[in-house]
Amino acid sequence: MLNASIYKQYDYNIANKKIYRMKQTILGAGGAIGIELAKALNTYTADIRLVSRNPKKINSTDQLHSADLTIREQVFKAVEGSQVVYLMVGFNYNAKLWQQLWPPLIKNVIDACIHHEAKLVFFDNVYAIGGNNVNHITENSPISPTSKKGEVRTIVNKLILDSIEKRNLHAIIARSADFFGSIKNNSILMNTVYDNLAKGKKAQWFCNAKVIHSVSYTPDLAKGTAILGNTQSAYNKVWNLPTDPQKITGAEWIDLFATEMKTSNKYQVLPGWALKAIGLFVPILNEMYEMCYQYDRDYYFDSSKFNTAFNYTPTTNAVAVKQTVEQLAKMKAGV
Repeated sequence: MLNASIYKQYDYNIANKKIYRMKQTILGAGGAIGIELAKALNTYTADIRLVSRNPKKINSTDQLHSADLTIREQVFKAVEGSQVVYLMVGFNYNAKLWQQLWPPLIKNVIDACIHHEAKLVFFDNVYAIGGNNVNHITENSPISPTSKKGEVRTIVNKLILDSIEKRNLHAIIARSADFFGSIKNNSILMNTVYDNLAKGKKAQWFCNAKVIHSVSYTPDLAKGTAILGNTQSAYNKVWNLPTDPQKITGAEWIDLFATEMKTSNKYQVLPGWALKAIGLFVPILNEMYEMCYQYDRDYYFDSSKFNTAFNYTPTTNAVAVKQTVEQLAKMKAGV
């Protein structure tokens, strides 16, 4: 395993703005968070390996490694030579697919990290926390899944925590709330609010737009994940990644986007029964039905532990929305 002296030297180099060549690998580098993470890691190392089926460079020095991470041998090859491995994979939003693919992937990644003496940073959601426990989500919130997807994440978390305790795995579970940013992949907020407003339609929200709903900003999530992965004392713990502490409702999210986009803030709420009914024809909405507990009551994600430990101030929701809208406008204009 890496010893403390390596990290002391690493911390010295970072403090003096020098790049220390410690190989850090992103498994699932093509998603919204993986792309932002590659940018954030460039602060810490020039030795970054991007792994996906069709990886593309983010930084000029990135090393590209094509792999099918559902195949054990390819996972081991992708991890080989790494000091830190970030698991950012996002499978299609389907409970049956998650049940089939997530447990073997986690087992293979854990085995590969232990075999190659690499540390693991797992980018997680909060699906393992269900019911009213989402009213205020901290690192100490009880594991209480109330959905099939939450049950899968519970299995995944247990495999990691058991391996930390029994197999000498060095790992971090880095949790995020729902997220948004200029890379719109897999962002419910961007798909239901920004995209609809951009088309001149009403924004949409699930279940209840008047309750609190935290949403994390992808650049902050990436910076937070990079900080954790490069901090020795952060390992073998669960962390909530940096998120604006403002208690904001769905209607207020819509107002923020409408203001920046200079358009109407009108919206429609899709109640749970509608998600189930429309889901017969629109599969993604059928998958959202079991997640109604995140939208029909307050859903507040608390990252104060991280913010305090690293003296980090998350981007405010208003600024994050402004930056997102501006970046998307530039991308549309080809700037």
